[in-house]
Amino acid sequence: MHAQLDSKSKSIAIPVVKSKDDTADSKKIDPLTPKTENNQTFGSLNVPDLTTGVETPKKQFSLFGEEFGNPGELYKKQLDKNLENVKLSPEEVEQRNGSKTNQYLGDFKTKAESVNIVYRDHGAVDGDLIQVLVNDDVVQARVFLNSGFSGFKLSLQKGFNKIDFLALNQGESGPNTAEFKVVDDMGNLISRNQWNLATGVKATIIVVKE
Repeated sequence: MHAQLDSKSKSIAIPVVKSKDDTADSKKIDPLTPKTENNQTFGSLNVPDLTTGVETPKKQFSLFGEEFGNPGELYKKQLDKNLENVKLSPEEVEQRNGSKTNQYLGDFKTKAESVNIVYRDHGAVDGDLIQVLVNDDVVQARVFLNSGFSGFKLSLQKGFNKIDFLALNQGESGPNTAEFKVVDDMGNLISRNQWNLATGVKATIIVVKE
């Protein structure tokens, strides 16, 4: 067995010094003593405790029942401003709103005794209505334009036969849009054209019987 020998050097004793704060005058807090006041003391100020003991209920976050603004309104003013700066050509304005002046679509010669006049809505079927007049006499008082061709047979008189197509309305999407054809009694195409009219405006062709 081997053991370490104690050092022969002597240890140094540290004397105990009594603290000045460790006096009998220090106040002792009895944890069993009931608290009589809700006041808190900060230095020489006595601040009352404002705690009511009532907890304010926290609002629970939910996506349901919340009201949100329309995000489109954030950009509406800017879009309106941009649209005001758009410059449309007269042709584009007419295409969008319909012609506000009567349209003359030409005159055509034929030796046929009669012609078939047919028409249809070349755009969306949205309720466009027309009236057809021949030499200023009403021959079709109120025609609803469908996607398919419909019309009537016209016996030609010698000389000029003026045919007017009057737009009675502009439908739901406007303007009054139509395509028409004039075919003679032998099946030959005499005229074919389209119109985009505002309400109350006419498109006119003339068929001349030789």
